[in-house]
Amino acid sequence: MHGVAPLVVFLLASAGLAQTDASKNSLVELSGAIRQLTSHVSPAVVEIVVSGYMATNDGIGQASNQVSRQRSTGSGVVVDSEGYIMTNAHVVQGAVRIKVLVPDGPASDAAGVPAAQISRALDAHVLGVDSESDLALLKVERKELPALRFADSDKVRQGDLVFAIGSPLGLRNSATMGVVSAPGRAINAEKPILYIQTDASINPGDSGGALVDAQGLLIGMNTLIVSQSGGNEGIGFAIPSNVVRNVYQQLRRAGHVSRGFIGIEVQDITPVLAKGLRLAVPSGVMVADVDPDSPAERAGLKRKDVILSFDGLAIETALQLRNDVNRRQGGERISLVVLRANERVSSVVEIQEQMAPWDPLAALASPQTNLVPRLGILCIEIDEQLAPLIQRLRRTYGVIVVAKSPEGQAQFIDLQPGDVIHAVNDLTIASLAALQDAVEELKSGDAVVLQIERDQHFQYVAFEME
Repeated sequence: MHGVAPLVVFLLASAGLAQTDASKNSLVELSGAIRQLTSHVSPAVVEIVVSGYMATNDGIGQASNQVSRQRSTGSGVVVDSEGYIMTNAHVVQGAVRIKVLVPDGPASDAAGVPAAQISRALDAHVLGVDSESDLALLKVERKELPALRFADSDKVRQGDLVFAIGSPLGLRNSATMGVVSAPGRAINAEKPILYIQTDASINPGDSGGALVDAQGLLIGMNTLIVSQSGGNEGIGFAIPSNVVRNVYQQLRRAGHVSRGFIGIEVQDITPVLAKGLRLAVPSGVMVADVDPDSPAERAGLKRKDVILSFDGLAIETALQLRNDVNRRQGGERISLVVLRANERVSSVVEIQEQMAPWDPLAALASPQTNLVPRLGILCIEIDEQLAPLIQRLRRTYGVIVVAKSPEGQAQFIDLQPGDVIHAVNDLTIASLAALQDAVEELKSGDAVVLQIERDQHFQYVAFEME
């Protein structure tokens, strides 16, 4: 309690309750520093306006099987001055046309209005989408844009001062201030992403906006909120900048994201588990299984090993370890320190790229027979022999996308390997020939709505045919 009194006095003084020259000067300096930071960051945070076909509401809060032309807004962050912009995948989902409002003109005009408020609308196209992280990379034909630099989000700590900047409810370049509520928050056990939780105000339209630290560096991308009212309640989440940077680099280089794999199953240690297995520690992360002929087995890892550190970072939860492995790329070498019985053992493990379930199918596709040229995708028809090899299909017919060509429109629309195409507009697709014929009959400028199955969910991908 002895440290609380000085803090209270300082806060009261900063709020103007202690009317001294020193407190007034401190408050003015603080205000000036915040103004300088936001004026530096705001021009690099853009508003994204999306028009496209989306599922309509049936009037009772449920999505129907009909789609209609709709308009929505979100936010994005310029991460390279050559016109590369990161945003959330859900911001551009179903997009037919994407406009990005970028700053135009000098840092401020004669009236002192920041450049972020003086904007020009530019057409943007999608270079790549990663649904697992909910991130997408856009490109606009404009150079010398203001861009944000990435911070190391692994160094973010609870209580750090942060600023959220975006376009909530279409209110472009809005800034809010708060703190990091928790630096590594898990909100979905099925997705190995640890989010940054903040109480900085985040609302609909802020998705894809920037969460920056006190130096104006990007530490996260605002993505979602937990709310009972639909608005801000002080519980917002941002994708850490290290994840954003990794996905950005891969989407820019290859158009897709690969993830790491070492071949172990891990679980959190409970007191009962530790007691029953006579582990040397009552908490932490234990190896429950090691895949045969995996990088982990080759490195000598064994069941019941307790993982202490990953490349020098202490490991506290199984989800943390999965997240750390997941964001590494094939060929990287990482060091693990484990506790085996009462002995510390060090191992070097080479990361292996995860194999998607449809990757072996790509070898069965021939560019001569399996290409849908106008879309630039390689597809295989699902038949009785193929259906059992693809897990958890809701329909046992359709055409599965196994690869994307560097040529064709698929580079600019949200189609991914593993998607199953079931319909083109109102036409049911049960064969590869039917898909090829349907696409060839479309004219330039026609609205195209593909009904696809992705991760056991039906959704629509809408675009205009080039």
